[in-house]
Amino acid sequence: MNKIALTFSSLLLVFTSSQALAEEVATFAGGCFWCMESDFEKLDGVREVISGFTGGEIKNPTYNGDHRGHYEAVEVYYDPQVVSYQQLLEHYWVNVDPFDSRGQFCDKGHEYLSAIFVSDPEKKNLAEKSREKVVARFQGKDIVTPILPLSTFYPIKGDESYHQDFYKKSPVRYKYYRWNCGRDARLAQIWGDPKTF
Repeated sequence: MNKIALTFSSLLLVFTSSQALAEEVATFAGGCFWCMESDFEKLDGVREVISGFTGGEIKNPTYNGDHRGHYEAVEVYYDPQVVSYQQLLEHYWVNVDPFDSRGQFCDKGHEYLSAIFVSDPEKKNLAEKSREKVVARFQGKDIVTPILPLSTFYPIKGDESYHQDFYKKSPVRYKYYRWNCGRDARLAQIWGDPKTF
């Protein structure tokens, strides 16, 4: 290998490593993961959103099989130089119903509950502060969305991979589901139109 090729390879390795270091992951549950994926992928600085399950004890949960105790959740891969974790939290809150203890919108059951999953003390602190802001805004109402320690995240895969990017793959079906579920109407009722944190 000549010196030019070696230098190029070294630069490519440094660039790739710095890209990997710059990217972070946040995990949220907010009911239907199709909707959470769609809402977060609209943000500048978000590279990718992965649908899956977390929070339960069963290993390798599946959508059509056993996912007891798990939440439908998303992993949000983002560049903190473009969008901060705090901004992700603010975006999260205005896209969930923080009062619903039975699920989210038309989807009811444990897997549809809202939750913020935190991986370190700094994220926990920011998440708690954002929750306090929501509590202060809606005084007298019970905010049921918890902040939980991050556990293993199981992405939807295999025969169920059609759930990833569902809103892109099946836009008509997705839009009908979202409208029929009353998600946007309820969000506007809670957060206003446009939604404000």
